[in-house]
Amino acid sequence: MRFMYLSTLALLFWMLAAPRLTAQDDASRVVAGGGISIPQWTGKIDAGEERSGRTLNDAKLWKEGDTFHVVTGPAVTYWSPGNKATGDYTVKATFNEPKYMSLNSHPHPYGIFIAGNDMGTAGQSYLYCAAYGDGRFIVRGFGPGPFQMNGFGGDQNPAVHRAAAVGQPVTQEIALSVKGDRVECSINGTVVAGYNKAALVTAGKLKSTDGIYGLRFAHNTEVMVTGFSVLKH
Repeated sequence: MRFMYLSTLALLFWMLAAPRLTAQDDASRVVAGGGISIPQWTGKIDAGEERSGRTLNDAKLWKEGDTFHVVTGPAVTYWSPGNKATGDYTVKATFNEPKYMSLNSHPHPYGIFIAGNDMGTAGQSYLYCAAYGDGRFIVRGFGPGPFQMNGFGGDQNPAVHRAAAVGQPVTQEIALSVKGDRVECSINGTVVAGYNKAALVTAGKLKSTDGIYGLRFAHNTEVMVTGFSVLKH
């Protein structure tokens, strides 16, 4: 009885002391044959990923015809330095997750970023809007520290498509626009979030809404991207 009592106490102690791994704590994978194989494109993984020992080559970006194919790995932002937008503009693309949650235990987002400045450095700043395959979206940025515009876990919106089941495809059309004093994110043709520039271009957030635009992916995702383009207003 005493042995059982001590064993129970030991098990309880271990459960309390051990790190609690939840769905939000899944580690980033290493993608075999990773790296970037599109000329003029580059990228940067998140600072937390770097601290964990991950590198840009642990994720993979390549092109199949006009389609960008991405598999992560660590959370990463990809761009071409020549892709810059100023004034009023819209950056858009269509994101197809061919097998929802195929590389993760819970939904992970992917989308577009704009307003990139000092990209590739520790002080880089940008804003992104990304969709999850469960009907949520998130608007977040770095300036250079992370800042949230619609909450840590994002928001539900009926415009955001939901996968029928794990392993099934889901597609999202995402656009980020700068128009006058407003910045808006549209998903599948519906404006899901909008902010005054003054709430974004401020200390600790964006340096400007002018800058580099590109693609943003959370860790452990596989996505096909088509129609990536910018429209000047």
